[in-house]
Amino acid sequence: MSTVLITGGAGFIGAALAGAFAARGDTVRLVDSLARGKRDRQLDELLTKPNVTFHQRDLLRADALDDLGTDHTHVIHLAAILGVQNVLDRPAATLANNVRLLETALQFAARQSRLERLVFASTSEVYAGSLELMAMPIPTPEDTPLALPPLDQPRTSYMLSKIYGEAMVRHSGLPFTIVRPHNVYGPRMGQAHVIPQLLEKAYRAPDGGTLEVFSVEHRRTFCFIDDAVEMIVRAATTPACAGVVLNLGNQTPELAIGTVAEVIVQTVGKRLTIVPMPPTPGSPARRCPDMSRMVALTGYRGRVALEEGVRRTYDWYRAKVFEGGETEVAK
Repeated sequence: MSTVLITGGAGFIGAALAGAFAARGDTVRLVDSLARGKRDRQLDELLTKPNVTFHQRDLLRADALDDLGTDHTHVIHLAAILGVQNVLDRPAATLANNVRLLETALQFAARQSRLERLVFASTSEVYAGSLELMAMPIPTPEDTPLALPPLDQPRTSYMLSKIYGEAMVRHSGLPFTIVRPHNVYGPRMGQAHVIPQLLEKAYRAPDGGTLEVFSVEHRRTFCFIDDAVEMIVRAATTPACAGVVLNLGNQTPELAIGTVAEVIVQTVGKRLTIVPMPPTPGSPARRCPDMSRMVALTGYRGRVALEEGVRRTYDWYRAKVFEGGETEVAK
């Protein structure tokens, strides 16, 4: 059996991924500072499994993982400063701290006696400069040249930290896989994302009222958390994925945000008029990954349709947050 360490393990993707590895019978160790993640009921339920443990650690300390042993087969590094507003407010910290977090994870991975794979979670934001400055193909393959937008833009700090992180991983000498997530959504992801934001606005709107939607013409593809987790597990454990960069998400359907809002209105079951609002500053007009490499190497493509994923997300938020009073977990 594998022994898996997941940084950012109390977060949206981290906890879901831990559940998948635990279900395989692997030993799973979750690391999180709880600066954004939370010890909620979902995480506590996960920690009732005998093969899952939690370690509250701040990876900004170089010695944060020194006592966790050298027997890990997989290190999944998800911990990062992220979230658009958080990045806009703290661009310098985003640059510096994301590098420091990764340095701690790399040093830990290098000490492992039987490491099979380090998985680094990059971001779809690495393509933002290419979309702005080049004739970037859409759907976008992983080998697309990465261009840098103006460095004085605060939002650039996050994508720069991830591009630099990809380079650190490539030159680490460790067996690695880099994944670039594209619009992963689902239960427990927090409110700072388009689908839960619109679900809450639609839930709280009066029947017959309006729903304000920003960037209605911008186009995206979305990936439900169950599909994203399966892709990460396969990418981490498939020998052919070693030394490879993989888009993580769905290639189809590519939908306008206005169309996604219509799905949300139908899911909530109210008569709401969608009111188009201006585009969100810095938001790319299109984002769609070429998933052919992921499918070829892992044999997996997303299976959960947007309508089903939105329904499952809404059911969770309505029960746990909108009506249950639980505080959601930030990604």
